[in-house]
Amino acid sequence: MLNIVLYEPEIPANTGNIGRTCAATNTRLHLIEPLGFRLDEKSLRRAGMDYWNELDVTTYIDYQDFMEKNPGAVIYMATTKAPNVYTQVQYEPDCYLMFGKESGGIPEEILVKHKKNSIRIPMAGDSRSLNLGNSAAIILYEALRQNGFTGMNMEGHLHRLEWEE
Repeated sequence: MLNIVLYEPEIPANTGNIGRTCAATNTRLHLIEPLGFRLDEKSLRRAGMDYWNELDVTTYIDYQDFMEKNPGAVIYMATTKAPNVYTQVQYEPDCYLMFGKESGGIPEEILVKHKKNSIRIPMAGDSRSLNLGNSAAIILYEALRQNGFTGMNMEGHLHRLEWEE
């Protein structure tokens, strides 16, 4: 099972949207405190809608706590500063995809120890960054694709009609 890690997320709607994506993809969500909101906030629930109860979510008091409770984890760190494009790595089926807080990303003190596993999404011009929820979905779906979308529904069905041949 893949894992998304949010390092000190600040905006509840982003975390709610990512939680909804995690529930839809059978992905675990890890939240590293401090959080910029309470987990019972209305905006978090609204963004996650009825998916929040289906979510496998764990919180940690800080980065060190996360590392101690997940020894040996293969962690890919998403940052605009990374030397590697997210499509240039091979994602293990149980790896961790880490994203930093909206205002500052993952601290460089953490990144410098993970050059090989630091990844970025290419952007045009002087774009500073993408929305956190969009970034998480882009990279997560690449990892899912590389792992054959294991356990996911691959068929679409119309609700009222049948597909024409």
